Amino acid sequence: MKQTVAHRSPCPISRTLDIMGDKWTLVILRDITFFNRHTYAELAASREKIPTNLLADRLKRLVGAGLLEKVPYQDRPVRYRYQLTEAGQAIRPILMAMKKFGEQHLSGEGTKAP
Repeated sequence: MKQTVAHRSPCPISRTLDIMGDKWTLVILRDITFFNRHTYAELAASREKIPTNLLADRLKRLVGAGLLEKVPYQDRPVRYRYQLTEAGQAIRPILMAMKKFGEQHLSGEGTKAP
């Protein structure tokens, strides 16, 4: 069920940042889009080590915003996988542009080994 998000401004960039303007949301979308990680456990195992309370919050927010859908894949106990909606798939070119920018303008120096 899509939830209404309170926006700070009518500006489309600001409205987008209201949903994706933290350090975890785009990492979650990256993992689902490019690394085929779809379950809570797979997303929690990301090399960036997102705290589980923040992961749960961001997944709920992305489902509420209509970017992800939560689909059951197991009955007992019920477990879910997260997949991009049509709106969520529209983020792919943005992630690709960020990847290209990072490769061209930001060195990998100073990053921690996996």
